[in-house]
Amino acid sequence: MVMMPVIGNLSDRYGIKAVLTLPMCLSILPPVILGYKRDTHFFYMFYIIKILTALVCEGTVDCLASAYVAENIQGRTRISAFSVLAGVKTMSSLCGTLVARFLPVALIFKVSAISFLVAMVYMRSFLKERLNNDENGYHQQDDGDSNDVTMLAEPMLNNTTITTSALNKKQSSLKDMMILMKTSTIFVQALVVTFFSSFSDSGMQSAFLYFLKARFGFDKNQFADLMLLITIVGSISQLFVLPRFASTIGERKLLSAGLFMEFTNMAVVSISWAPWVPYLTTLFVPGAMLVMPSVCGIASRQVGPGEQGKVQGCISGVKSFGKVVAPFVFSPLTALFLSNNAPFYFPGFSLLCISLSSMIGFFQSLMIKDVPPSQLNKEINSTSREEV
Repeated sequence: MVMMPVIGNLSDRYGIKAVLTLPMCLSILPPVILGYKRDTHFFYMFYIIKILTALVCEGTVDCLASAYVAENIQGRTRISAFSVLAGVKTMSSLCGTLVARFLPVALIFKVSAISFLVAMVYMRSFLKERLNNDENGYHQQDDGDSNDVTMLAEPMLNNTTITTSALNKKQSSLKDMMILMKTSTIFVQALVVTFFSSFSDSGMQSAFLYFLKARFGFDKNQFADLMLLITIVGSISQLFVLPRFASTIGERKLLSAGLFMEFTNMAVVSISWAPWVPYLTTLFVPGAMLVMPSVCGIASRQVGPGEQGKVQGCISGVKSFGKVVAPFVFSPLTALFLSNNAPFYFPGFSLLCISLSSMIGFFQSLMIKDVPPSQLNKEINSTSREEV
């Protein structure tokens, strides 16, 4: 939550590939420890190292991958790329779960460490810092609604402009975020939507399975079947369905549709009257998968390619904050309404409250308006020059 904006800002200064190397190297250490030996002492060593490395590694790859996509893909095709990225992540999670199911315990951590190492070597060997290298003094910018890309040439003889640009690169991530939030209402609205969406998602994870066990007596096999079905439906929609329609419909409409489907899913589950209802509501899973790719696409349009790290880092930080807060709110509420001391009989009351959180995000998404990025960038540069 704290480190993501900082890491995003560092990636804008030193390059995504350079900053990504550190978390990918550190991620190898925890599984290597348990791959070597799995007794009590090595477990506690793993636990401590995992906590320390997670300060830098947790969520970093996802954040910087989103920044890389935003930095290198322009126009309406960007949201399709965000969707494919999310789909690959979902599919890899499914494959990892299946591999862990069939591997012996002794091999799981070794295979994990090797996969981290392969990913790191592949990234260093084949990932380009930029797919399209621009000359100094040029800046790519979206037009907002078309696939055209405008190349804005900064006057090389204008020393004031060059100095201002250099000073902006040296600003702290907090100061950058404050400037962007002052000048971009859309970015603030995207952060609000991100919070309520992640708040709802984390709350659903903390309450959903407990509700199914108390209401219908679900066991671990039924949980596994349901989670597998959700993952498969979600990955298919992200990889094959959403990219086909995203460029045509646009981020804002997709975001509102996704949040409404998320609300409907949780509201229907909260009043489930039969064990098959949770399986039926997986039809709404593609809606939940629309939200974060749409938010990332909207936020990425508010800045130029050289500032995507700090924007995606801020989105990731707010998302983490929502996930941290939700269990403190919904876990006690779920326990209360599943107990014999509930104020009134409504086992799914906590899920209904979670759906209302998604509805707040839905209403906020309806207020997001299109603002030409060229106008926004002029305001940001003007504010930066005044402060300098």
